[in-house]
Amino acid sequence: MRIAMGMGGGAVIGWDMTAALALARALGIDPLIAAECLPEIEAVVVRKLNEQMRSSGLEQ
Repeated sequence: MRIAMGMGGGAVIGWDMTAALALARALGIDPLIAAECLPEIEAVVVRKLNEQMRSSGLEQ
């Protein structure tokens, strides 16, 4: 994950796509399919993680 830290706390800003594609390849997932799907999945996961951090007080 890529995380940004600031005076008011931190936020997840994305995934390490090189690592995500390497994991997909290791799992036998076609890299072209992974490259097509991962950005959309990343956007949802990042949004949900940041929502959870805000609601649990981990981010100011």
